[in-house]
Amino acid sequence: MYREKQIFKDYILNNGLKYTGQRDQILDSFLSIEKHITIEELYNLIKKKNPEISYATVYRTMKLLSECGIAKESKFHGGITRYEHAYDHGHHDHLVCIKCGSIKEFENDQIEVIQRKIAEENNFKVEDHKLEIYGICSRCQ
Repeated sequence: MYREKQIFKDYILNNGLKYTGQRDQILDSFLSIEKHITIEELYNLIKKKNPEISYATVYRTMKLLSECGIAKESKFHGGITRYEHAYDHGHHDHLVCIKCGSIKEFENDQIEVIQRKIAEENNFKVEDHKLEIYGICSRCQ
């Protein structure tokens, strides 16, 4: 967590912004959560500890965390934006439940090999990709 704090602090200061206690609290709260979270969910969590924090502050801080590479912004089923840890987290794919919205991360080397092979066969240079598989999780079946 120390490294992420330093990256964020450097990013904030290098962009002429202030590193505030609220931004620090948002970063701490985000890093303590090991799931894909919406801004609203994060805001509600933080508001319990600090009722004076605004939704706009959480929103803007999450945008900054995305810009500096600590958070990754993704839209899943329903178009809802969720954030996950990005710094020092390897590539992974997602299983997304269309009933409850749960998201499960997975890694599969065989899928990655096939994707690289397809790109090579088509003389295509991959910069990034994402794989989301939509279905119904075991709890909702």
